[in-house]
Amino acid sequence: EPSSRKMYLSGYGVELAIKSTEYKALDDTQVKTVTNTSVEDETEVNEVQGFLFGKLKELYSDLRDNLTAFQKYLIESNKEMMPLKIWELQDLSFQAASLIMSTPVYDAIKLMKDISQNFPIKARFLSRIAVNQHMREEIKENQRDLQDEFGIEPGDARLFINGLLIDTNLYDPFSILDMLKLEGKMMNGLHNLGINGEDMSKFLKLNSPVWKDTYILDIRHSSIMWINDLENDSLYVTWPTSCKEFLKPAFSGSVPSIRRNFHNLVLFIDPTQEYSSDLIRLAGLLYLHEIPLRIGFVFILNTDDEVDGTNDFGVALWRAFNYIAEELSVSEAFIYILEMYKEAKDQKYILTVENVKTFLQNEFPHANIWDVLGTHSKYDKERTAGASFYKMTGLGPLPQALYNGEPLTHEETNSIYLRMAVLQRMMDTSADLQNEVFMGTLNDHMDAVDFLMDKNNAVPRINSLILHTKQQYLNLISTSVTADIEDFSTFFFLDSQDKSAVIAKSMCYLTPDDDSIISVVTLWIIADFDKPSGRKLLFNALEHMKTSFHSRLGVIYNPTSKINEENTAISRGILAAFLTQENGILRSFLRKLAKEETATAIYTGDKIKTFLTEGMDKNAFVKKYNTIGVNIFQTHQLFCQDVLKLHPGEMGIVSNGK
Repeated sequence: EPSSRKMYLSGYGVELAIKSTEYKALDDTQVKTVTNTSVEDETEVNEVQGFLFGKLKELYSDLRDNLTAFQKYLIESNKEMMPLKIWELQDLSFQAASLIMSTPVYDAIKLMKDISQNFPIKARFLSRIAVNQHMREEIKENQRDLQDEFGIEPGDARLFINGLLIDTNLYDPFSILDMLKLEGKMMNGLHNLGINGEDMSKFLKLNSPVWKDTYILDIRHSSIMWINDLENDSLYVTWPTSCKEFLKPAFSGSVPSIRRNFHNLVLFIDPTQEYSSDLIRLAGLLYLHEIPLRIGFVFILNTDDEVDGTNDFGVALWRAFNYIAEELSVSEAFIYILEMYKEAKDQKYILTVENVKTFLQNEFPHANIWDVLGTHSKYDKERTAGASFYKMTGLGPLPQALYNGEPLTHEETNSIYLRMAVLQRMMDTSADLQNEVFMGTLNDHMDAVDFLMDKNNAVPRINSLILHTKQQYLNLISTSVTADIEDFSTFFFLDSQDKSAVIAKSMCYLTPDDDSIISVVTLWIIADFDKPSGRKLLFNALEHMKTSFHSRLGVIYNPTSKINEENTAISRGILAAFLTQENGILRSFLRKLAKEETATAIYTGDKIKTFLTEGMDKNAFVKKYNTIGVNIFQTHQLFCQDVLKLHPGEMGIVSNGK
């Protein structure tokens, strides 16, 4: 049953007062003029809504100003809404801003809420506020800047969160709350790293690099046949060219029509297959409706050296297209191909060589069919390039579709869903580009395609075994928990974050010889270095350090079998060297330990001190080697199992926590 309790909603109501259309004859000399009683006169009233302000001001003379302000508030809130004069409405927004700015910070939000929810009641009171002239000039200057830079007209409303433009038509309060949580999480992470105040503001303004689980193919390849070009075709000559068009208000779900190749669709098809007609006709639909999308094709055709186009439909279509493109243009050649498919409607849009011949004879009667389609046709250029490019990309079975280089799923490639999938990606990309323009990382002087393809997730080949691995990052920020690397019993009960922090804090590194060089890349190699595979990984890492002048190398031990002094001889030597030796000597000694002959000699009974190199602190090394124990190796092995999810003896590499 409905609750009897009333629910109060914020806001205000509006009464529609129907005016009388009857004419009335009045003697204006007898009409009493209504005068607006000034607030100063009204404040002389002793009692307002039960408060005796005269008595209160006598008793509390030190609070006279506050009592007067409260009295004004009660008088205004008790009055009926009276119409304001036109001149009283001119500065209401400035007056509201002046009142908010003059209010203490802790009350400003409350006042803004009160004014916005009760504006009709507050309007008369606001009309009496004196506007700060300096603030008025500053607001007008800001309005000019916003209009020039972002196309925001005076009176328009925009919502920005840490510099991100939020489309209020697309976001609801719950999605905005989720965004605030993400921003708060980022700020908390920066705070935990010791970044505060103005430095945090600078970091938040940075445009973070795009690290996506999905990789994109570089579409700057000559094998792609583009049927249109937004930047050069006359069809789009009336469109604006500035990137700042992304910042202008637009209808929800629309894509700005900008004369730049920010949206690119590439279709890989075999014309001899039935699906090709649907995809070609869909591409034609997008083109003819002037969608701001550059469309390209990669035709996978017969790759034999000599092919008779009069017997192979795919080759015939390719040569006919090249002939029409040479006679007219690529765009017009594509329109003729669409007409060819349209004429085959009775055949369920399935073309044959005879359809190509008939069409050429009807539309281009002067063309010699054998010269165009025959074995030695001069219109056969780059026929095998499409198949070679397709093989190089590593894409799956045909058909394939790429939007700005990103492969679409098998379901999205279906002609039924492709149109919606492309349009949805265009809307998402427009939002990302809007942010890029706002942050200043995209401007009118940049090439659109180069900007898209220079992202760090653009690759020349899609290798699913390598690229489709989900990225994992270690949280190396320490909490209040402290533990020693050799205290295995305490380390055992720590969570993943604290275990990672303890390992990072105790890690020793091999660094470049020049101490002034900042190591921007931190590498951890994980292996059982008492096994040949682990020593090979160490040797390869040392070789990498020869040419990588901005890297530092750390070692994590992941023993295969039960840990004891006998089966950790090489690992203890590596650890003792890291703990006791200088950087230059450390490098040469690690190279010696990584050799198989050294490991074989040590396991056959030779003492490790016989392999010490000149310049080493031999006493410190031998003492550490003999007293190091196995607790550190147990701690490292537990870290590999619990945090890195590696089995004993399994190898791995951690680069900058990834």
